[in-house]
Amino acid sequence: MRWAARLAATAAALATVVAVPAASATHSVRVESGWLRGVEAADHRLFQGIPYAAAPVGELRWRSPRPPAGWSGVRDATKPGARCAQLASEQGNKASTAEDCLFLNVTVPRGGAARKPVVLWLHGGGFTEEAGSDYDARRLAVRGDVVVVTANYRLGIFGLLAYPGLPGSGGFAMEDQQAAMRWVQRNVSRFGGERGNVTLVGESAGGKSICGHLASPSAAGLFARVILMSAPCTGTVPAEAMFPGVPSFPQWMPTAQRETDGARVANELGCADITCMRRRVSPEQLLTKHREFISPTFGSAVLPRDPDAAISSGDIHKVAVVSGITKNEMSYAATVFYDLAGKPITPRQYDSLLGNAFGKDAGRVAQRYPLSRFVSPSQAWAAVTTDVVFACPTAKRNKDLRAWSYEFAEPSPPVPGLTFPPGAPHASDLPYLFPGYDQPQGALSQRMIDYWTRFARTGQPAGEWPRYPVTMSLTSRNPARVDLAATHHCDFWDSVAQVRR
Repeated sequence: MRWAARLAATAAALATVVAVPAASATHSVRVESGWLRGVEAADHRLFQGIPYAAAPVGELRWRSPRPPAGWSGVRDATKPGARCAQLASEQGNKASTAEDCLFLNVTVPRGGAARKPVVLWLHGGGFTEEAGSDYDARRLAVRGDVVVVTANYRLGIFGLLAYPGLPGSGGFAMEDQQAAMRWVQRNVSRFGGERGNVTLVGESAGGKSICGHLASPSAAGLFARVILMSAPCTGTVPAEAMFPGVPSFPQWMPTAQRETDGARVANELGCADITCMRRRVSPEQLLTKHREFISPTFGSAVLPRDPDAAISSGDIHKVAVVSGITKNEMSYAATVFYDLAGKPITPRQYDSLLGNAFGKDAGRVAQRYPLSRFVSPSQAWAAVTTDVVFACPTAKRNKDLRAWSYEFAEPSPPVPGLTFPPGAPHASDLPYLFPGYDQPQGALSQRMIDYWTRFARTGQPAGEWPRYPVTMSLTSRNPARVDLAATHHCDFWDSVAQVRR
């Protein structure tokens, strides 16, 4: 889900992939579309800005991705491709108006195994921002001896527009991701990757996407394993639990239910049909409606049914799963929405939020999460929403998927701008998986990279790590086993009438 603020420290730590050593040599590889020239360093090779599909511009706007065009000569792959169209943010996210953006990046470690597992990273950003090139995969690739692919996909109104009669309506971002998967199947062996051993890894919107691919018939055979990081993809979000003022909503909605919104937006942009939207509306104009569409919908060829229901019933691709959350998912969001916005939650407002979200059970929730336990009403609300939006839906999903379960619980990861420790909020785990290439690498980062890449190689993150209900708590100390459902009061939430998990 999109946050009003992605962690500023995370953005600074991750947006380093273009900072390749100036003295690096180059290396060439031939893929299906032609030759690529990337950067070669002592321990890795990096190829950036590789087109995996045709530019979705003009008449190809809001159509399923087409194969990329070939090129003659050697294509420069030493710099990232354009970011998909998106707005700038106060947290440093870079704006873009580019629709020619379906690029991916490949990081290849030198040495090691002849055929390497492949990790395909699907970035977060609430389906409205970020890019694959924001994530510096060199440490992950080199330490784990895996080929890492990071990909862009269409965002917001460009990737998720639902419109009456439009083929693919509500799911172009998902189709882009599958086009990237198919490119990997056709080309990754040329980089030393093992096409039959692909692990999808995604955080937040990327993790939610993977839940969709688990239920997508057209994704069959495109991946062998998945890692879901802070994936809001099952359950119903109570009123105001994700964003202030937003009513209750399910994580997935039918396409037909959103198509009226697409028609309304088109009308507001001066169009009566999709042809007008393709030919007469500029990217800049579309960006004024960018955040009207922030999630894929179901009811299309790429996603015929609700992934939540598919996961619950077991009607999904049978692959190994690692799945988890950060311990305090909503603490930073609550701080930004309320405290840093100059509108801290008061005790009276806390009661009002509970009433709007949980109705007749609000008093019981207040007793389970009393203000006396927290440093502020905002953090009390953060604990409530962490448990009901992330932790307990994840615990149920981990049971349904027989997943290897984890909780990132580092007590004080770098989160600037706060006056009190927020614990381990949403996205605070990312700098540990994608640490700066030229910075010292801490023990927790090394351990997480080892777990993630061992799972990609063998299908099990660690020998001492049993499947759910045991959950591994990941901190700088030695990993501990915890009960995720008990820690986050999931038996209690099962009794709250307004909550469906």
